[in-house]
Amino acid sequence: MIPPVLFFLIFKYYPMLNAALAFKDYNVIKGIWGSPWVGFKHFQLFFENPQFWTLVKNTVLLSGYLILAGFPIPIVLALMINEIRGGRFKKFVQLVSFAPYFISTVVMVSIIMLFLAPRLGFANIALNYFGLESINFLGEPGMFRSIYVWSDIWQTAGYNAVIYLAALAGVDPTLYEAAKVDGASRFQKIRHVDLPGIVPTIVIILILNVGNVMALGFEKVYLLQNPLNLVNSEIIATYVYRIGLLNANYSFATAVGLFNSVINLVLLLTVNGLAKRLTKNSIW
Repeated sequence: MIPPVLFFLIFKYYPMLNAALAFKDYNVIKGIWGSPWVGFKHFQLFFENPQFWTLVKNTVLLSGYLILAGFPIPIVLALMINEIRGGRFKKFVQLVSFAPYFISTVVMVSIIMLFLAPRLGFANIALNYFGLESINFLGEPGMFRSIYVWSDIWQTAGYNAVIYLAALAGVDPTLYEAAKVDGASRFQKIRHVDLPGIVPTIVIILILNVGNVMALGFEKVYLLQNPLNLVNSEIIATYVYRIGLLNANYSFATAVGLFNSVINLVLLLTVNGLAKRLTKNSIW
C-alpha cells in the first residue's frame, strides 16, 4: 500500500495546503506563504463578475446534460452485451464499443471538427445530398452542448459499461435458475435479477458523477470553443484558464478553483446522504 499512499499524500493532499493562495495577493518574489493575506477579496471579485451566473449556468447545464443523457446508456449497453450468447460476437461488440475510449482528446476533437466541417464535413455532405443547406454546427451556440455530450457518450459508453458488466458477473447464478424455473422471460430476468444485482454499483457511480458536476473536463471544451459558440461553451474551467492563468492572476484562479471544489464536495455529501437514506447504498 505504500506507493499509492505516497502518491496521494505527495500529489493530492500536500498541494491542498497551497489553497491558501486563494486568500492572498500572490507575489512571485515573496512566494505563497510570504504574500499578504487579503481574505475573501478574490472570491468577491468572482461573485461580482457579470459573467459569474453565466459561467455557473453553462457548467451546470453541460454537466447535468452529460449525466442525464450519458449515465443510463452504459447500463443499457452492459445489459444488452450481457444478453448476447455468441462468444465471438459478444467480444466483437465489446471491442467496438470499448475502442473509442483510447482516442485522445485532441484526436477526438479533430474528428468532430472534420466530421462537422461547414463545407467538406460528412454531416454537411449528407445534408446537401438530401437537398438541405449546410450548417455550421460548431458555430451554433445551441448545438455546442449536444455535440459535446453525444460525442463523449460515444467515446466513453463502452468503457463505463465494463464496470456494470463486472457487477453483472457477480450476480448469483442461482437467481437466474430460479427465475427460469418460474418461467421468467428475458426482460423479466433483467428487471428482477440483473438490475437489483447492480443497483449498488449504479448508486456509487451516480454519486461520483454528481460529485463532479462542477469539475467538467477542461481540454475538450476548450478545444471545441470558438468566438461563435462562446456564449454557451465558456465554463468555469476555461474562464479560469483565460483570466487566471493567461493573465498570471494565480490567486484569482485558485479562488475560483477552490469554489468549484467546495460546491462539488457539498453535492457529493448531499447525494451520498440521500442515496444512503433511500437505497441503503452509499460510498461511506
